Parts: sequence; C-alpha cells; structure tokens
Amino acid sequence: MCAKKFVPYANESDVLEIGSLTIENRVDRISISGDIDLTLDKPGLALAKQLQKLLADVVAQLEKQALPDQLPPPEVTSVANPFE
Repeated sequence: MCAKKFVPYANESDVLEIGSLTIENRVDRISISGDIDLTLDKPGLALAKQLQKLLADVVAQLEKQALPDQLPPPEVTSVANPFE
C-alpha cells in the first residue's frame, strides 16, 4: 500500500493500487477496477492482506454511517465543447 493513509469516502482524489487493481476514492463510492492474481506464494499473501485491509476499512466506514436504502443516480450535465 502507499505511505499515505487511504481513508474510504474521505475525498474525491485518493487513488490506491494493489497489484493491477486501481481503487479510486469518492465521497459516495469506492471504485475498483482492474484485476489481481492472488498467487499461492508470499507475494500473493501480501496482496491478499492489502486487499483485506482495504475492504475492512471500507466496511468499518460503512458501518459508522446511517446509510440510505440506495444512492440516487448521479446528476448528469452537459457542457459546450470548447474545441468547436
């Protein structure tokens, strides 16, 4: 993991990489993309522990909050193309 503490749902800017996974922090969601191979060796164990820690932190943040049944869809806005 990176030296900076990744606090789930704290901001719109933190990005963390675990293996080939990219974890993006948002104030209303955590986005995880990519893939990871948890191999049956010491590097696989290290990656699994990093992923376990991340998910434990996410669950802890979720459990601290009063959660809605479901988030509303994001607001979509259009802007003029500045290159036209």
